[in-house]
Amino acid sequence: MDKETIKLIRKSYNLNQRNFAKMVNCSFSLIALVEVGKRRVTQDLENKIIEAFQLNEQKINVMTSLFYQ
Repeated sequence: MDKETIKLIRKSYNLNQRNFAKMVNCSFSLIALVEVGKRRVTQDLENKIIEAFQLNEQKINVMTSLFYQ
């Protein structure tokens, strides 16, 4: 998962960075820094996002393919 995928997931659920961070149980600043590329996406963050939104590889692929058409 990369910063663009995280931003896409957040926007597809119509969330701002603060609300997204609350749902994922991490800090707002972490999400902001990841989205601008100043922090990398850790496995822990990726797992939290997958769990919070009940995602799997197929759902992520569908979201990205629809967005990048």
